[in-house]
Amino acid sequence: MLTSIAGKTCIVTGASKGIGKGIAHVFAAQGAKVMIVARGEADAVSAVKEIVAAGGEADYCCCDMSEWSQVEAMFAKTAEVFGRVDIVCANAGIFPQVKIADMDPEDWDHVMSTNLKSTFLTVKAAIPYFEKAGEGRVVVTSSITGPVTGFPGWSHYGASKAGQLGFIKTAAMELSRYNATINAVMPGNIYTEGLQGLGQDYLDTMAASIPLKRLGTVEDIANAALFFASKEAAYITGQQIIVDGGQILPESLEAITEI
Repeated sequence: MLTSIAGKTCIVTGASKGIGKGIAHVFAAQGAKVMIVARGEADAVSAVKEIVAAGGEADYCCCDMSEWSQVEAMFAKTAEVFGRVDIVCANAGIFPQVKIADMDPEDWDHVMSTNLKSTFLTVKAAIPYFEKAGEGRVVVTSSITGPVTGFPGWSHYGASKAGQLGFIKTAAMELSRYNATINAVMPGNIYTEGLQGLGQDYLDTMAASIPLKRLGTVEDIANAALFFASKEAAYITGQQIIVDGGQILPESLEAITEI
């Protein structure tokens, strides 16, 4: 059993839905005080109400994670509300599907800013709080798409997710002086609102191509993030773990039929 994170303060960005919401729920269920960070107030308020109804402690902050002043203000609010910042789950991200031939340069910049720049800004803003606390944890939500696999229409998304893994290598060295770690979880296909929008045919096809024969749940990702945030993971930094049900293992669809 992992050492309890009860009483720790955890910021989860992109936490009003999907994987971020799942992380927030799991951390709150373990006794952490959770700051829900999202762009939309209505969804953020709803996420807080769900956690509180389940017996957890949470608040929210609306923030554009690609804007430095807003990120700084969000951290300041978290420290004001909960007294400190111990754990940061950098989960904010978007994945609009558009092929390279049809992609405007602005589309590329928007994804990079939301997914990759926000990761840098989140870590930069966390440093003073980790220095004050004498320790800290950062867990980044990356993806198998980009670092390991590819899919038409997601070149910008894949590049941003691969960029996150490159970033954490040096960030891990720089954060070490504050006794803080940074690691990444790399989800495969996780059943969220975002994937639902891709249609049932896509969901069925993807589930059939995964050795465990199902899409992942948000709790599958949240549990991996919980480990990286734990005391037991104190000597792990600059690393990543794939959570995909074995999706990247088969060398062909024929391999799946042999299972």
